[in-house]
Amino acid sequence: MDFTLQKASDNYYSKKEVWEKIQQYIPKDKVIYEPFYGDGKSGQYLRELGFHVIHEPIDFFENDLGEIIVSNPPFSLRKAIFTRLKKLDKPFIMVMFPIVLSCKWFLDIFDDIQIIIPKSRVKMYGNGKENYTPNGGVWYFCWKMNLPKDLIII
Repeated sequence: MDFTLQKASDNYYSKKEVWEKIQQYIPKDKVIYEPFYGDGKSGQYLRELGFHVIHEPIDFFENDLGEIIVSNPPFSLRKAIFTRLKKLDKPFIMVMFPIVLSCKWFLDIFDDIQIIIPKSRVKMYGNGKENYTPNGGVWYFCWKMNLPKDLIII
């Protein structure tokens, strides 16, 4: 099931620049699972950047693929997604609203998260918009990625 089609506000997809900004933090020697298919371009962009990617329209909540998970997930399902990520116990990078960092449920799940904050807002596309930037922007939430610092500003 493609969860990105359940709610119109979740139908914003990553432009290639979303992954170009952080490509130096994604290991090239690991198989990436990009679980939220959307229009399929996110996996294509990661492949173009030289990554081995599993990106198929299958249910994230019923599959456990790849060695690390990299995605721009449906924001409306953030609590369920982060809960599942913790259960999977794999390194991940998720594009997400900064406000998540102040949610009690998130702080109850993760106490060792690392964050990459872009200096300029990343642009998304979808719902008829070509250069959408969410209010407040987005950050990259990273776990078990062994980044050089817990807070990286790029």
